[in-house]
Amino acid sequence: MKSGCHQEESTSQHLRVIVDIFAARHGTPPKMVARAPGRVNLIGEHTDYNGGFVLPVAIDREMMIAFSPSAVARVEVYSAEYDESDSFDLSAIEKNPERPWSDYLRGTLATLKNQGHAVSGFTGVLSGNVPQGAGLSSSAAYEVAAVAMANALNGLSLEAKEMALLAQKAENDFVGVRCGIMDQFVSALGEQERALFIDCRSLDFKSVPLELTRKQSCLVVTNSGVRRGLVDSEYNARREECQEGTLRLSALLHRQLESLRDISEEEIERYESELPEVVARRCRHVVRENARVERAVAALVEADLERFGRLMNDSHQSLRDDFQVSCPEIDLLVDLTQKHRGVFGARITGAGFGGCTVALMQDGAVEEFRQAVIPRYEEQTRRQAGVYVFRAVKGAEVLSLE
Repeated sequence: MKSGCHQEESTSQHLRVIVDIFAARHGTPPKMVARAPGRVNLIGEHTDYNGGFVLPVAIDREMMIAFSPSAVARVEVYSAEYDESDSFDLSAIEKNPERPWSDYLRGTLATLKNQGHAVSGFTGVLSGNVPQGAGLSSSAAYEVAAVAMANALNGLSLEAKEMALLAQKAENDFVGVRCGIMDQFVSALGEQERALFIDCRSLDFKSVPLELTRKQSCLVVTNSGVRRGLVDSEYNARREECQEGTLRLSALLHRQLESLRDISEEEIERYESELPEVVARRCRHVVRENARVERAVAALVEADLERFGRLMNDSHQSLRDDFQVSCPEIDLLVDLTQKHRGVFGARITGAGFGGCTVALMQDGAVEEFRQAVIPRYEEQTRRQAGVYVFRAVKGAEVLSLE
């Protein structure tokens, strides 16, 4: 894939498609289109619920909502992906079990209303090209796009950080998914050619130069074809093990720790032998992963992609051995990817137990990766892999068509 204007081409094509669908259904083009991107996390895994650091990027796949205001307090919306319509009154917003795709929109509007914001009716068309089921946060993109739409439609003057927090609240309280802040944050606050360093405790953030187009490099996400079957029970177990580690280390250090974020690398090395072995492993990963994120930020600031890639590799080893959230197929895929010419680094991304890997590689290595590495992986695992090439793009925006 060539570097350059990939994102602009894909977004403009997507925009034309959704405008045409809206015009065909309503006889006139929409007034505006809201867009919000999906994301991939470069490094910083299982650190978020431990009050730590993450480093995601917004990717050039997005959710779009084409919309025009309505004279009545009612929403009429069509999903291009599901080829289904839904409608509801704004006076009483509830879940729709027959149209679960609409719950993200319903939840966002209900959350805005509950927070005291004015919400008016509209007609809309939804269209997304974020691959679903690949851990690229299509749901967060949908929620952030919905908040951006309501912000523009009702003149709410919400800042991007407020929009992210409202979108997260909608997923937590209405949809019922206990997600952290990372996905919505980067979808709202992402910047072109930059990553977003987020402190998950304070919600402080800063953009970090990535500049992959200039360096003729890109992000490659590969879906292993392994469904994340154990993720719920094992994810909860990891959270409990981290909480146990925090309590035990508080006693050993004679100070009250809020989370594993409060432990230094030196302290975990000193005290890990006094913890149960499994708990020690979990704590060691989180403490060292937080340090890796900070070192990764420094590497990007210094434009050192080789060092950044080594940190990605170290992250995978830690997730495999200490946090134990990988699986044989993912380990094979990561190993094959790391050994491929032109790859800086690769690791598992997301909650684990299947799902995807993320790699940083030179543009010139991508086609050979598709032609050589993927067939080897598929032959050895009997799994079908999906490969996506991404660049870092700006966060949510509303495009006026008038």
